[in-house]
Amino acid sequence: MNSDTPFDYIDTAAALTDFCDKLASAPWIAMDTEFLREKTYYPKLCLLQVATPGLAACIDPLALDDLTPILDLLFNENIIKVMHAGRQDMEIVYHLTGRVPAPVFDTQVAAPLLGYPDQVGYGNLVKTVLGIALDKLHTRDDWSLRPLTPAQARYAADDVIYLVEIYQDLHKRLEEMGRLDWLAADFRALADPALYENPPAQAWLKVKGGNRLRGASLAVLQALAEWREHLSRERDRPKGWTLRDDAMVDIARHRPASLDALKRIRGLNERLLERSGNDLVELVKAAAKNKPAPFPDKGVRTPLTASQDAIVDTLMALVRLSAAENDLNPAVLANRKQLEQLALGNQDSPLLKGWCKSLVGDRLSAMLAGEVTLRVTDGKLQPVSC
Repeated sequence: MNSDTPFDYIDTAAALTDFCDKLASAPWIAMDTEFLREKTYYPKLCLLQVATPGLAACIDPLALDDLTPILDLLFNENIIKVMHAGRQDMEIVYHLTGRVPAPVFDTQVAAPLLGYPDQVGYGNLVKTVLGIALDKLHTRDDWSLRPLTPAQARYAADDVIYLVEIYQDLHKRLEEMGRLDWLAADFRALADPALYENPPAQAWLKVKGGNRLRGASLAVLQALAEWREHLSRERDRPKGWTLRDDAMVDIARHRPASLDALKRIRGLNERLLERSGNDLVELVKAAAKNKPAPFPDKGVRTPLTASQDAIVDTLMALVRLSAAENDLNPAVLANRKQLEQLALGNQDSPLLKGWCKSLVGDRLSAMLAGEVTLRVTDGKLQPVSC
């Protein structure tokens, strides 16, 4: 369902400046992007949608040489930038400018604090909060093509027009319930530039199948992944177009010592072999002599006894009970791994800090200390003091 709220389509510098001047004193703005990245390493910004109550626009970056007026607003620390599942939007702005918008408010992050599912989709949130079914006709469109049709522009504008209403509703309820402060740490993390840097030396961690390699093969994979990352960025091409994951893992496993041996690896295109084949062979030889970087320490998961496992089940029941009492999704309060660590005596648990401590952490500690138990009364589970 389309809205009937008017919006501007901005494709001139004068119109952009005029629109941004109107937003200069806004306390917050809703934003969204349409982009394309199927044929490039970096996402290509194709449209930037912005709205506040009574004012909305689709800004065409493909028609504008200078986006400074709108970027200044995105970086204005006196204006909250409202997004839904905004990490990709933040990534686009970061790669365009080397900076991230701040401060931010992400409605997908905020919604579970009001009882909505974890990682709720935008369409579902609009349907639940506003009773509006979004048109999905243009979800897979190529937004780099011009001119956009009126239907495409309407679809894109509606995303932020409805986001304005969603934000107002969520913000009001969170404020009334005293839960706005609960989100501060999550939103600071979302606006941390380090989240979007992706160091090439760590590219191997995202290679499918790489976790099965060890020793010299792992060292080769790490070198290949870093080489691919640099080359893909330099040429702005998808990593899979430079060198596929499966081919890279095969090279690392077999460690070809000659160009002829490299050519026997499946999945390598002729152009790559012609341009970079000898370089790859030399890279493999050199990397195989290195000690591989270690896998990240994910923490040793101590096996639980049957009794400890039962304790965790009971703690989880208490979490679900506390979540229901506060109209929250249980996943917002705790996950099983956190409860396992708590049952094993971890006193540095996030469950024992901040708002989570008062909401459920104190109860969990009391249960582990034998001061609280659960009892079924009239078919309902209730916590009772011992």
